[in-house]
Amino acid sequence: SLAAYTSAKDSKADPLHIQVSDTPVSAAAAGFPSFSPIIKSVSPSVVKVAVSSEAKISRMEMPNMPNLRRFFGPGFQMPNEWQQRRMPRQEGVGSGVIVTKDGYILTNNHVVDNASEIKVSMIDGREFDGKVIGRDPKTDVAVIKIDAKDLPAITFADSDKIEVGDMVLAVGHPFGIGQTVTTGIVSAKGRATLGLDYEDFIQTDAAINPGNSGGALVDVQGRLIGMNTAILSHSGGNQGIGFAVPTNLARWVMESLVNNGRVERGFLGVNIQDLTPQLAKQFKANDAHGALVAGVTPDSPAEKAGVKS
Repeated sequence: SLAAYTSAKDSKADPLHIQVSDTPVSAAAAGFPSFSPIIKSVSPSVVKVAVSSEAKISRMEMPNMPNLRRFFGPGFQMPNEWQQRRMPRQEGVGSGVIVTKDGYILTNNHVVDNASEIKVSMIDGREFDGKVIGRDPKTDVAVIKIDAKDLPAITFADSDKIEVGDMVLAVGHPFGIGQTVTTGIVSAKGRATLGLDYEDFIQTDAAINPGNSGGALVDVQGRLIGMNTAILSHSGGNQGIGFAVPTNLARWVMESLVNNGRVERGFLGVNIQDLTPQLAKQFKANDAHGALVAGVTPDSPAEKAGVKS
């Protein structure tokens, strides 16, 4: 009623006594680990890599030339500009990891492949033009360079020493929305399921999405153990199966690209297959362990050394 409303309006309600603490949140104080110090040390080393590719020109489907010649005359030729169509300029976003103070950045080959322009953005707001130093499609590793000094370079760990079950953090720029950190564990080591020539992936359940490629996978000490590269997904988004190139492999490729502009690999020139018990019996081998030379590449080191298939 109006009287009740007036009475309630005129009366002074007791103030709310809300307890407020200005002490910083600390999960460690509650018995849980906090990754905040790790993230603060790692995040400046992880950058966004924005890539633009030149517009491509493709040939258009030609109309019926005989009909055109009947209309324009027998000497008619289709002008080049009629035969070509310019495709839209392509843009993409990935991540990268600063590995030296003078501007070398590790990322994925598929992030910068066919790039005509590269913009590298740091978490402090600075932006630089990037230049591709070298790419290695066989491992999906690439190195880019920015013109800067005294950068926050990340610390590498020995990726051979990680164990399944170790806790890890993935840092990158998924979908270009800004730097994002996710947590998980090392789910497996030595994965070789993506169809590259050289595979030795670390598998993790830390959330990895498009845009994370080239980002950092770090241990609980903030050391780089891998470079996030791919996911296995039926939906296109994270399903808990992500893959990272281990740092020991990425570092070897990076040093080759910086020093030589390419990766130099040994070449023997043989095709091999497992020596099964059936093949061992067929070739009258005493032991069914080892490999069978199935083919020898002509003029290869193996052929010159006298290896036979």
